[in-house]
Amino acid sequence: MISLGCPKNQVDAEQMLGVLSDSGFEVTSDQTEADVIVVNTCGFIESAKDESIEAILDAAKMKKGGKCRALVVAGCLAQRYSDELRKELPEADAIIGTAEISRIGEICDRALGGGAPVMQVSAPKLVFGLPRVSTTPRHYRYLKIAEGCSNRCSYCAIPIIRGNFASRPSASIIEEARSLADDGAKELVLLAQDSTGYRDGKTDLPVLLRRLTRVRGIAWVRLMYAYPGRISDGLMAVMAEEAKVCKYLDIPVQHIDDAVLAAMNRRGASRDIRRTIEKLRKRVPGIALRTSLITGFPGETDAAFKRLLAFVREAEFEHLGVFTYSPEEGTPAALLLKQVPAETARERLDLIMKAQAKISLKKNRALVGTTRTVLVDGMEDDVLFGRTQSQAPEIDGVVYLSETEALPGEFVEVTITDAMEYDLAGTASKILTRGRGDKVTR
Repeated sequence: MISLGCPKNQVDAEQMLGVLSDSGFEVTSDQTEADVIVVNTCGFIESAKDESIEAILDAAKMKKGGKCRALVVAGCLAQRYSDELRKELPEADAIIGTAEISRIGEICDRALGGGAPVMQVSAPKLVFGLPRVSTTPRHYRYLKIAEGCSNRCSYCAIPIIRGNFASRPSASIIEEARSLADDGAKELVLLAQDSTGYRDGKTDLPVLLRRLTRVRGIAWVRLMYAYPGRISDGLMAVMAEEAKVCKYLDIPVQHIDDAVLAAMNRRGASRDIRRTIEKLRKRVPGIALRTSLITGFPGETDAAFKRLLAFVREAEFEHLGVFTYSPEEGTPAALLLKQVPAETARERLDLIMKAQAKISLKKNRALVGTTRTVLVDGMEDDVLFGRTQSQAPEIDGVVYLSETEALPGEFVEVTITDAMEYDLAGTASKILTRGRGDKVTR
């Protein structure tokens, strides 16, 4: 029996679960019942590393005082800090990197067999085509279209962990999309470190999106992590023309002050970011934009932060996330002078989130009285909830539903009746699909 702890990268986690299941392991979410505990770690920012280490230590305690006979540490933290983990974590029976997903069954067998700990950390590479076990509701699934990143933002450790950008062959993406649809997926959420960098021969991102909308059973295709300096006219055209491509785009801009953007080694200046946002909203009417920002980057002055806060109020993103800067070993930004105190970075984050809460509430209130198509996700505190095209799973708000017998994975027509800062509430008037959902596009 095996348990997968702390899954940060859901596609990697699902592939590991799939390989393990095919290798004869029984999967459990209850770590107290597991003979082997696999902790799939994240090593991107300090808070994620802390959470991963806590999960590893919890698993090590279970090995000492429970049923667990072997502990396997996998994922980004293992890829980046394998030597340190081997020294500090003698309880680990195996430490493996991101490229070893296909061998996880063999590695768990070896860990259970005792003997010397397994250390296997190869160069990062794109892994695809493996069996998957869903860790999300079956009606929405994550689909990885690329791996790694070549942008070299000065603060980011992704190239260290995941390697340079590599596009996945388009044929394998379409094949997996069909498989996921056959398994019940209605919505595909496309993932990459920089989705706008995708290209496989003559298949670029706009062409890939059009091909995915032709997959029978798929009603929505959602695009995440679009680098603002690479959002092409062709991509905007597809989003405007293809009803199944969600009118939603995640564009992490990180900052708006030109000096900070230059220090971050970001492509484009503040005027380019503003121009891109303006074009998106003009060419894709009704589009919902999500962004992420960093406060406390080295050299971020009070004036630079005020420009960022003013930009948030000006741009009025539908969704927004903020992170405080985390100095990462091996990145150029970690060596910069004028580091901003952590307390100051946190205060700035709070100011942005207070401003965003007001923006979000205003936008949500404007939706009251309108009718939206909602994909039902599940139940929370005996209340059914779902999402519109403008809401990505797990990171954005939801729509709480009343007066419907719809089931998760079904589409319903909903009249919005109430608005909160990040969530909506509505009354469902009719169920739009009971089957595969091909006709649902709004």
